[in-house]
Amino acid sequence: MSVVASVARQRLASSSLLCTSQIQCRHLAARRIVATAQQARHYAKPAKKGKGKEQDDASNHGKKQSKGVSTDSLVPASQRIAASPEYKGTEGKMQGVLDWFRKEVAALETRATGRVTPALLSPVRVMLPNASGVRLEDIATVGVKEGTTLLVTVFEEHSLKYVEQAIYEAKLPGITPQRVDSRTIKVPIPKPTVETRNALYTTASRQAEDVRVQMRKLHAALLKKADVDKRSPDFAIYQGLSDKFMGELDKILAHLKKATS
Repeated sequence: MSVVASVARQRLASSSLLCTSQIQCRHLAARRIVATAQQARHYAKPAKKGKGKEQDDASNHGKKQSKGVSTDSLVPASQRIAASPEYKGTEGKMQGVLDWFRKEVAALETRATGRVTPALLSPVRVMLPNASGVRLEDIATVGVKEGTTLLVTVFEEHSLKYVEQAIYEAKLPGITPQRVDSRTIKVPIPKPTVETRNALYTTASRQAEDVRVQMRKLHAALLKKADVDKRSPDFAIYQGLSDKFMGELDKILAHLKKATS
């Protein structure tokens, strides 16, 4: 074979190899283009309109919240009941009864300690022909003489006999009114003895029992208005109101017991 023929054969073989390589390259490039296009279509897949991941999370959170009940606007049962007109009205009445008892006990304690003050006659209520239950200080003045005697001076002479009768009917231990003139009554206050102090405590105990009865009636009326009985889940709240004032009553009586012993 001539040199020329050999060279020609080599060129033909190289061309064949080059052609084969180019065809493979084209196939490979085509595959890459197809893969890239598919990947691009996958990445470019549109999300649901108007909702991203954060929006979905927010939406789901909102749905969960909407299913429950917000506790911000809820008021505890104790506060709700305590704010009702019926509860407040009963509480005010009980407080008034307790304040009256506290004032009465203060006067009894004053007498038990031997101090002579006009407050000793504060329980006296005068029954006049045209009125009932008038306070002594409304129709007379009460003063202290020599630290041992009270002087009662009425504004009008005709009321003197009613004042004298009222002091008797008050049944204050150890106190006996004595007329001085047409407008004046003196009330000697003896030093308290053991018997006197015991009698004062007995008087307070009797008054305390009357107060308890009044409070029980007020409590029963409140339960009836609220339509609550002992089986009701709110009963303890209403019972707490009664227990509070009963406890205060017991403390006042215990303090007097200590003062008179």
